Amino acid sequence: MRIAQLSDIHAAADNDNLARLRTAIAWLLAFPPDIVVVSGDLADDGWAQGYRDIAAQLSRLPCRSLLLAGNADDKAVMCASMPQLAASSADKPLHFNETLEGVSLVGVDVTVAGKSGGDITPHLPWLELTLREAGHLVMLFMHQHLFPSGIAPLDAAMCEGGAALAALIERLPHPPLAICCGHVHRAMASTFAGVAAYCCGSICPANPLLLNESAPPPITDPAALMLHDIRPQGRVSHFIGV
Repeated sequence: MRIAQLSDIHAAADNDNLARLRTAIAWLLAFPPDIVVVSGDLADDGWAQGYRDIAAQLSRLPCRSLLLAGNADDKAVMCASMPQLAASSADKPLHFNETLEGVSLVGVDVTVAGKSGGDITPHLPWLELTLREAGHLVMLFMHQHLFPSGIAPLDAAMCEGGAALAALIERLPHPPLAICCGHVHRAMASTFAGVAAYCCGSICPANPLLLNESAPPPITDPAALMLHDIRPQGRVSHFIGV
């Protein structure tokens, strides 16, 4: 099974990020996944037309799309503008829990109104119940990252509640296969509570790898996505630039 992950489109009337999304969709049309997860920050400033355009681009793919909100998203406009969220309510967390070919895709809406950072703490009871019912093959998705990226401004806006989540994972009979985030606008890999953890690269222009603020490196990254390929022999997660 192939899960495509897109993140951080940040569509706005004054940028070309929808064109960058179309490039990513064209790549996926040539190599179609079984399902798509968009892990937040779809459009800026509540731009309804941007959400509608993203929904239309996703509908070109021969598979379903699962959507998470990010800190830049207006959930009310997002739910009102995207058919993929027609059954969702903006006044509740936009979690999802879908099983496809024996793999559970669990998305946790960790956004906090008015904040760049997230917080998984209020959602841990729902998440623990969901993970215990899901079985031993789970891919966990959220927007804000859980492991430090080394980029100080972004690490000031991580997902809070990491210690409690780690304790939850440690008491599960089967930990997730991977934890997949966005938010950083750079492709990264690490571990969290012994689980593989990823930041998906962004559709929008990347952030610099600002490990030393006095010497920012050039940005040469193309629009990016991930492809999580799950087979009986294991999982491989691919970083793709388009």
